[in-house]
Formats: sequence, C-alpha cells, structure tokens
Amino acid sequence: MDLHTVLLFLAGLALLIGGADLLVRGAVHISAALGVPPLVIGLTVVALGTASPELAVSINAARAGHADVSIGNIVGSNILNVLLILGLSALVRPLVVAQQLIRHEVPIMIGASVLLFLAALDGRIGMADGILMVGALAFYLVVVGRGAGKESRTVKDEYAREYAHPPPRSPLRIILPFLMVGAGLGALFVGTPWFTGGAVAFARALGVSELVISLTIVSLGTSLPEAATSVIASARGERDIAVGNVVGSNIFNILAVLGIASLAAGGIGVNRAAIRFDMPVMIAVAFLCLPVFFTNHTISRKEGALFLAYYGAYTTYLVLHAGADRSADLFGRIAFALVVLTVIPVLIGVWRALRAKGTPAATR
Repeated sequence: MDLHTVLLFLAGLALLIGGADLLVRGAVHISAALGVPPLVIGLTVVALGTASPELAVSINAARAGHADVSIGNIVGSNILNVLLILGLSALVRPLVVAQQLIRHEVPIMIGASVLLFLAALDGRIGMADGILMVGALAFYLVVVGRGAGKESRTVKDEYAREYAHPPPRSPLRIILPFLMVGAGLGALFVGTPWFTGGAVAFARALGVSELVISLTIVSLGTSLPEAATSVIASARGERDIAVGNVVGSNIFNILAVLGIASLAAGGIGVNRAAIRFDMPVMIAVAFLCLPVFFTNHTISRKEGALFLAYYGAYTTYLVLHAGADRSADLFGRIAFALVVLTVIPVLIGVWRALRAKGTPAATR
C-alpha cells in the first residue's frame, strides 16, 4: 500500500468528519428557524447528522460491491458507540440519565438490533428488509415527536441551550445554514470514496478481511462525530445529550443507514461471520444498556471503565482471530467468562431495584 492511498484515506476521513459537522450545524439552524422543538432536533436531526458518515460510507460500499464494509461499518459503530463512547463520556463525568425518553429509546434500539439480525439470517438485507427498516424509522420519528412534550423541564432546557438558536435576521444568516448543509454534503460526497477505498486497501495490505477492518478502523472513523458530540456534552454537564445522541445514532444507523443503503444498492450481502458473532455482540451490548440505565438511571465512572474494558476485549479478539492466532479461542473463552462475572452484579442490582420498587412504603 503506497503513501498516496494512506493520504487519500486520511483526507477522506477528514472530509467525513468536517462534512458531518457542517451538515449538523446547518441542519440545526434550519430546523430551529422552522420552529422544530430543540429536543426533537437533538434526537433526530443531530443523531442523523452524526450518522451521516456511516450513511455515506455504507451506501458507497454497498453500491461498489463491498458489502462487508457496509455491514461491518454499522455493526462496529453500534458496538463502539455504547462501549467506547459512553464509556469515555462516563469517565469524563458520571452520566445521570433522568429522563423518560431513555426508557423508550433503549427498547427501540434493542428492537432495531434484533430486526437487523433476523433480516440478515438468510445472508442478505434485501429490498423488502430495507422498506421495513425505513418504515420502522418513520414510526420511530413519530414516537419521538409525540414524546417530546412529555419530557421534564430540565431535559428540555438542556436541549434548548444546545440546539435552540434565535431566528436569523440578515439575508446572509438566512442563506448561511443552507450553504453549510450544501458544503457538508459535498464534503461527504468527495470524502466517502477516498475513505472507503483506503479501508479496502488497508484490508488487502494487512491480509485481513474487509469485515474486520470495517468493524474496527472504519467504524472508529465514522463514529468520531458521535464521540465528539457525546464526550463534549458530558464535559459540559449535558448528560441527556451525551446518552441520547448515542442511542439515537444507533437507531438511525440500523433503520436509516442500512435501510437506505439496501434500497440504494438493491440489497446487501451479509457475511456469515458477522451473523454468528458480531451481530449477537451488538444485540448483547444493546441489552446491556437496560440494566445499567435502569439502576438509578446512572452510568458511573466504574461502569464507564467496564464498558471500555468490554470494547478492548472485543477488538483484541477480532485482531487475534483475524491473524489466525492460536490464542484467539482461549482469549475469547476467558473474556466471555469475565463478562459474565461482571454482568452478574449488574443483574443483582436490577433485581434489588425491582424488589425495592415493589415493596409497599409502609413496610420499608
């Protein structure tokens, strides 16, 4: 692999990140000017905007015949979003998620993950699957719109501070958001083939599959907008945004990105390795959010560190397995046992919380 390919890959990554940022900023200003509630903007416009690199890469890869890049990018991003991004955000500041919305969106994220797995069992995300995913996305947007009015004042104020903007008064301020959206889309259009082509070249040069490269390097690159949004929001104390962005992006990744990509490409083939291992891991990670969020609606620093350890174990196994290392299976069994041992206390905490909630006040 020559230096030219590496430079194109890095340039493509920079264009994806910069394009996503411009797209989000422009779309937020336009939505606010149209009177869309800040909470809805944060959970839809921003989530879709930060997922735009995944959308661009997956569509381009699917149409170019690199199905493993398209699927691996989404599955890897969803695993990374929860374990790495929420883990880092919780280390910056413990995330106290005191909003009804998370109790609705996490089950939707789990449902979307299971839907993807079931759709992939025949080895292909077909046109019918894509239509179903896009239809489910439309239903999700309706749910978000209706639920916006039920949020607490604290949550609404948090989103309003971040996403509400005064109406533009000068012609330049009216035109500028549209120019930002156009520039963002242009950057995504130019950068996507460079980034995708570089990822494929990396896989060939390293002698590993496109799926492994997409689950690691590609998913990390396309998830940088989500990482920046959530970690910065956590540092500012905007904890609902930090978590809501990740959960919303995961939903959009499956329903919007793969749904649209499968329709654009006329279907996407699915590697059996992803069905046997990576998609079940994605579903398990989605389910992990339920007990962690349920226990006092908190992601502590300790749980954040645990999330990071899980992600480290997952990526280590991928690297060992890709290199046909004999220790991969042993490492996998040890890692699985450790995960079970760490999840058990979480489940015990959930049981105690349920028991406490079910205990009449008079008997406490």
